[in-house]
Amino acid sequence: MKIPSIVCVVFFIAISITIVSSSPDHGEVEDETEFNYEKGGEKGPEKWGTLKPEWKMCGNGTMQSPIDLTDNRVFIDHKIGSLHSHYLPSNGTIKNRGHDIMLEFEGGNAGMGITINGTVYQLQQLHWHSPSEHTINGKRFVLEEHMVHQSKDGRFAVVAFLYNLGRPDPFLLSLERQLKRITDRHESEEFISMIDPRMINFKSRFYYRYLGSLTTPPCSENVTWSISRETRTVTLKQLSLLRVTVHDQSNSNARPLQRQNQRPVKFYLPTWHI
Repeated sequence: MKIPSIVCVVFFIAISITIVSSSPDHGEVEDETEFNYEKGGEKGPEKWGTLKPEWKMCGNGTMQSPIDLTDNRVFIDHKIGSLHSHYLPSNGTIKNRGHDIMLEFEGGNAGMGITINGTVYQLQQLHWHSPSEHTINGKRFVLEEHMVHQSKDGRFAVVAFLYNLGRPDPFLLSLERQLKRITDRHESEEFISMIDPRMINFKSRFYYRYLGSLTTPPCSENVTWSISRETRTVTLKQLSLLRVTVHDQSNSNARPLQRQNQRPVKFYLPTWHI
């Protein structure tokens, strides 16, 4: 029996809509007005998992981030190797997302990025949380930078750096003009031409490694986290430029600590340091 062409078209559209609507969105939410960091609030961290069906992992996930990195609970690993990056010059756009400042790289950074267990992850964006989301032995830092990488098969790897108050951070110093332009202006953005890779390339000789999640909705799990033990410094002025973006009553954009749930946390220690 020959099926009329109009029926075929309607069937194809229906199937397409079903596929799109059922496909999981594993990336961070771009419009963060749908949630906030207000403790006990209707859209606060305790309620993220109930705000949308696709955010349920925020409430019932078992591999959530951030966590406290306690030295007496980590496994020393000499084999995973030092963590280093290889980025190339790239254009970018710095955005005020309402709850954080994000620097998004044009088309994903064209360099190799980082390599973990033989998989190459390219740098997609970086953003900041204040105070820090992860803690070390219960200590919270004034700032935490997340460098979000993604592999060709869609897996995420986030490299985090923790900051104390002190000398100016050179990279934030280079962004100061753009940061001032988008301060306290939700959804504003500034184009940045040719970001010097020397400003963001890194080599960390001591770091923690564990499997966790994104720290904002949809809180997708199976994210490979690497948190550098070598801290950086930032000035109070630079910290204020980043903090002023938070528009709710919490004066913070750090998700509360999550349960470790027996997850192994590795700590890379070079053999020459034994």
